[in-house]
Amino acid sequence: MRRAVLIALAVVVTIVAVVFTFQRKFVYFPSPGPLPAADEVLPGGRDVRLVTADGLVLGGWHFELPEAPATVIVFPGNAGNRSGRVSLAQGLIARGLSVLLFDYRGYGGNPGKPAEEGLTFDARAALDLIDGPVVYFGESLGAAVAAELATFRAPKGMVLRSPFTSLAAAGSHHFPWLPVKMLLQDKYPVLERVSAVDVPTVVLLGSADSVVPPAQSREVATAARARLVEIGGADHNDAVLNSGPQVIDAVVSVS
Repeated sequence: MRRAVLIALAVVVTIVAVVFTFQRKFVYFPSPGPLPAADEVLPGGRDVRLVTADGLVLGGWHFELPEAPATVIVFPGNAGNRSGRVSLAQGLIARGLSVLLFDYRGYGGNPGKPAEEGLTFDARAALDLIDGPVVYFGESLGAAVAAELATFRAPKGMVLRSPFTSLAAAGSHHFPWLPVKMLLQDKYPVLERVSAVDVPTVVLLGSADSVVPPAQSREVATAARARLVEIGGADHNDAVLNSGPQVIDAVVSVS
């Protein structure tokens, strides 16, 4: 009996150690480059370079309209690269908004490895690139990045799509048997951060989201004093949540 308990304990300790060591592999899923030039993606696009405070140079696409009331900075989720956000850019440009699409470190052929502090540097480098009013659009993990940036410099408006309350809360939902809060190196305390800013905000969620519990997004909306838009039957990666009309309308409403 004692031997069985010791073996079980050793297995648990090993699992916890592996999860702790490789945890960022479970959080960040970058797609590599190379990516096409901006003007090959959409007419009038311009390739830009974002220089971070710790010396990395990141790639981005700037789609600038001369009479736009604001530039929408898109903070992506934890997977893919900026090519997966082109339909969002198209929808926003069609409504008269300028758009900056960029990739975090480690994504889209960029140097570096993603982590919370690094993504903070990346977001501020994106902001430094834009003159004039900005709107932050953050999807999932990107909502956490946008919320942090809003505590540094408030935007004209902010749209948070499928935000979690914290990374630990999201992780605990999927791995209730792990001491997620104790293990996590990256925290992303979204609830705390949105409570500290006062900007026009819209929170979007899909009622069938299987990645971020809709209840967590509703909590974020309450803490941010945001307008809540629920898209019935939509799951986390459905097209209607990525660039559907309600998403575009939400961004326009805070621009």
